[in-house]
Amino acid sequence: MKKQVNYNYAFVFYDVNEKRVQKVFKVCKKYLSHFQYSVFRGEMTPSKLIKLKTDLNSVIDPLEDFVCIIKLMNEGVFGEEILGKQDRQTGESLIL
Repeated sequence: MKKQVNYNYAFVFYDVNEKRVQKVFKVCKKYLSHFQYSVFRGEMTPSKLIKLKTDLNSVIDPLEDFVCIIKLMNEGVFGEEILGKQDRQTGESLIL
């Protein structure tokens, strides 16, 4: 039997038709923290991941839109480095 992997953190990047940008933004904002423009990130449970994908599939056109979900085991296994303009506040920095 194949071992089930539970992901605890996710990034979502999207490039969708402007008619659907607000709908996709609202779906992502429901589950993750807005990072920048069409990028979201945050903690993710298996059930939240299923709901996120279901909600996104209900608002996108799969023949025209692009949504990428990067799933990670936890936020401690990746390094983040920001280059350039860093005066933008993210959801996580506002909480700290």
